[in-house]
Amino acid sequence: MRTAIISHPFCRKHKMHSEHPECPQRLDAISDRILASGLDIALTHLSAPKADVAHFSLVHDSEHITQVINAIPEQGIAELDGDTALCKDSFKAIERAVGAGILAVDEVLAGRLDAAFCSVRPPGHHASQNKSAGFCVFNNVAIAVAYAKQQGVQRIAILDIDVHHGDGTQAIFKDNSDILFCSLFQYPFYPNSEIENTETVLNSPLPAASDGNDLKALFSQQWSPLIKAFKPELIFISAGFDAHLEDDMGGLKFVESDYAWFTKEVAKLSQELNCLGIISCLEGGYDLSSLGRSVETHLRTLAEF
Repeated sequence: MRTAIISHPFCRKHKMHSEHPECPQRLDAISDRILASGLDIALTHLSAPKADVAHFSLVHDSEHITQVINAIPEQGIAELDGDTALCKDSFKAIERAVGAGILAVDEVLAGRLDAAFCSVRPPGHHASQNKSAGFCVFNNVAIAVAYAKQQGVQRIAILDIDVHHGDGTQAIFKDNSDILFCSLFQYPFYPNSEIENTETVLNSPLPAASDGNDLKALFSQQWSPLIKAFKPELIFISAGFDAHLEDDMGGLKFVESDYAWFTKEVAKLSQELNCLGIISCLEGGYDLSSLGRSVETHLRTLAEF
């Protein structure tokens, strides 16, 4: 697959409290691993453009957007919620994090790419229409999905593999029959949202200590048949890697080979269904070593498919 990594140096400018796990070093760990592994030569490297308010407005209330913009401090840290804060340069990162998804859609729809990974922060899948939460300010994936719909893509699947439930994304799209949302997550665990399933929402809660065998079983038995029946034209992955065995943010036990298997299965489905492409966006992943290795595995699997 013709595969790109999309990022921007400004995504490192967003900083919260010292020792906060959602830190700029996460992107360094990814870029360092891709370079050290030699994978960089197999990828297209693209710079994320600046998104604007019209893009944010595709899924977020104007009041919420204004609240975030007005909360940017001149110095120090401003709290949005107990887990999420802003610094004076946070908006520069937010614009590029959203812009990466917009560019990914443009490149895939233009036929220049088969797959793209947005290596960006802050993450997005806990952000709902009117609220920032859980390290997330605006919902990067949801905005990109809404933008793809605006460009004429009719049916889109979102696959969320973060250790935490993608409650913000679900809230935004749960009543949209053209969007299939599948989320696996440790349960019970943050954000402790109510588990609800519909014809286009499939939640797959996993108990602590679930591993790659459990991932394979739920994907094969639950997700794959539904994705095939839904026939998406485009697939998005909310690519959280905090379900890794070495990541103490959660209690699941996935390893690199599990992410490789999952990515390959999604690529197979994309090909079988004649999808336009696969767009993945970084969500969680806080152990720097396992994050770098997992993203490398995810991208290598796409690039070599």
